[in-house]
Amino acid sequence: MTAKYRILLPILALILVKKPDSITTPEGMVWVSGVHFTQGAVTGDQLALPREKPAHPVAVDGFFIDKTEVTNAQFEKFVAATDYVTVAERPIDWEEMKKALPPGTPKPADSVLKPGSLIFNRKVANVNDLRNYAQWWEWKTGANWKHPQGPGSSIEGKNNYPVVHVSYEDALAYCKWAKRQLPTEAQWAAAAHGKINGGIYTWGDDEALLKKEANTWQGDFPNKNLAEDGFSYISPTHSFDPNSLGIYDMAGNVWEITQDNFSVNYYQDLAGGREIFNPRGPEKSFDPDNPYQPEKVIKGGSFLCDESYCASYRISARMGQSLESSSGHIGFRTVKNVAIGNQYY
Repeated sequence: MTAKYRILLPILALILVKKPDSITTPEGMVWVSGVHFTQGAVTGDQLALPREKPAHPVAVDGFFIDKTEVTNAQFEKFVAATDYVTVAERPIDWEEMKKALPPGTPKPADSVLKPGSLIFNRKVANVNDLRNYAQWWEWKTGANWKHPQGPGSSIEGKNNYPVVHVSYEDALAYCKWAKRQLPTEAQWAAAAHGKINGGIYTWGDDEALLKKEANTWQGDFPNKNLAEDGFSYISPTHSFDPNSLGIYDMAGNVWEITQDNFSVNYYQDLAGGREIFNPRGPEKSFDPDNPYQPEKVIKGGSFLCDESYCASYRISARMGQSLESSSGHIGFRTVKNVAIGNQYY
C-alpha cells in the first residue's frame, strides 16, 4: 500500500459519517458527513473536459469545512497576529524564480521584477480568440491582497469579501496559524455535493438556476459582463444562497485552492480501480501546458467563468495553479479534520 492513497476494502463501516458528540463544531464551519460518492464528470455533462474523466468511486471521512471562503477580515487578523508577508508582496528573487522557468529564459528588466500579482483587465475589448488568455490578464505591480486592483485600490469596506491574490504558500501559512488544513479535492467535492449527491452543480442539475445560485459571467466573455446575477466581478460572501449543507460560494466567485497536486492524467490513472478512501491526489503534478512548475488543484470556478470559455462552476471542474502564483480571482477555504483516540480521520 503506497503513501499515495489507501484502497478502501469492502469493510465500509470504517468510514466516519456522524459528527462525534464529544466534538463541538468550530465557529464558522459546518460538518460534512462521511460519504461514498462518485468523483469526476457526471454522465451527460456536455461541458466536462478530459481531465475530469473517468468518474471513479471514492469514500471520504466526515470533516468540518468553512461556510465561506476566507475573508479579508479573517486574513487581516492572521497577518496582524503573525506579521506575515504574502508572496505577492515580497521582493522577487530572480535566481529562485528561474528554477521554475524553461532553461535559458532571459532575465526581465529590473523594472519588471517587482512584487505584484495578476488582475483581470477590466478595459479589455474586441477579443475574439479565447485561446490567448494573456489578452485579459495583466501583471500588476503592487497588486496584492490589500490592494486587489493595484496601487490606489484597497479593501476598505470589504471585510466580508473573499481574500484574493494569495498563493498556495500563503494559504498554508494561514492554515497553520488557524490550526486548519486545506481541503483535499475529494473533500471539496463532497462538501460541494452536500446532501444532493451526484449533481452537476452544487444545487443539482438545473443549469437555468446558475444566475440565481452563483457569481459567474453573463454576456460576451471577456468583453462585456451583463452582470445579470447582480455582480460584475467579485462579490461579498453570503450574496447567494448556500448549498444544502449551508456552505456558500461552492460555485463561482473565486477559485479555491486545495492541497492535492494537479495532474491531467490523475483520474485516468485511477480508472478501473477499487474505491479510494480519503484520496490525497497524485504524488506529482503533471500539466503539459505548464511543465516546469508544480501545480495544485483549484476548484469551484470564479466570477470570470462563462460557458463559452470556462464552465468551471460545475463540481467536477478542476484546474491547476502554480504554487507561487496569485491572482484577483483565487482564494481558499479551510477544513478541520477529526482525531479520535489514535485514529485520525
